[in-house]
Amino acid sequence: MSRIAGRFADLAARGRTALIPFVTAGDPDLATTVPLMHAMVAAGADLIELGVPFSDPMADGPVIQRASERALAHHTRLRDVLDLVREFRERDPATPVILMGYLNPIEILGYAAFAAQASAAGVDGILVVDAPPEESGELVTSLRQAGIDLVYLLAPTSDEARIRTIGAVASGFVYYVSVKGVTGAGHLDLTAVEDKLAEIRRLIDLPVGVGFGIKDAETAARVARLADAVIVGSALVGRIEALTMKPELIPAAIGDFLATLRAAIDAADRTDLS
Repeated sequence: MSRIAGRFADLAARGRTALIPFVTAGDPDLATTVPLMHAMVAAGADLIELGVPFSDPMADGPVIQRASERALAHHTRLRDVLDLVREFRERDPATPVILMGYLNPIEILGYAAFAAQASAAGVDGILVVDAPPEESGELVTSLRQAGIDLVYLLAPTSDEARIRTIGAVASGFVYYVSVKGVTGAGHLDLTAVEDKLAEIRRLIDLPVGVGFGIKDAETAARVARLADAVIVGSALVGRIEALTMKPELIPAAIGDFLATLRAAIDAADRTDLS
């Protein structure tokens, strides 16, 4: 059982919804990332999504695009991201880490080399936004051989055939994009989310995380009543951006915000169990 699968199994046994924060590695600088990761775990994060900066992040809204720009300004590369995960693992051998990014940096390094180096660093999963399963055979094989889960996105427009295709190759969990468009955009329609999650669960036997549109404790709690994981990104990255000139304040500020989400999610979980 992978570290991701084990974490979700443990949470399910305790009736607890996972909280998965997303931040961009190297934003606003490399020195801040690992302390921030530890602060997020201390605040109640169950898994961490770590963005790999990329010069053309087509699936990301302006908030996360600017995070990539800040990280790239400090010359943050894929190898640096793996070094950050390796450093994080020195103190935390348990919290699953998923890298989220684009295919080009992986292709440059080479699929097999990336998979081996990511596994050695302590990476548990990878979500490659622009690598559809129909075109990712070599990548899938390399990651499976290295014991790394491959997480895929599903959208409101994903039909049954698409969901089945993703289900045939995905592992760890699937990430449901709850609104149409780029990150940070759109209004969260919880009725539509509930209906789509029912369809996904009918076709895929994996936990389902829901992201995009989760901005505060209220929306986190409402999503927690439907999903196996609440994924929050732009709301965190926006707070990081506001503190770019005072990076020493970022871990505590993000930890405080995540703690409010964790408390709201736990309250929703208790309500569901009662």
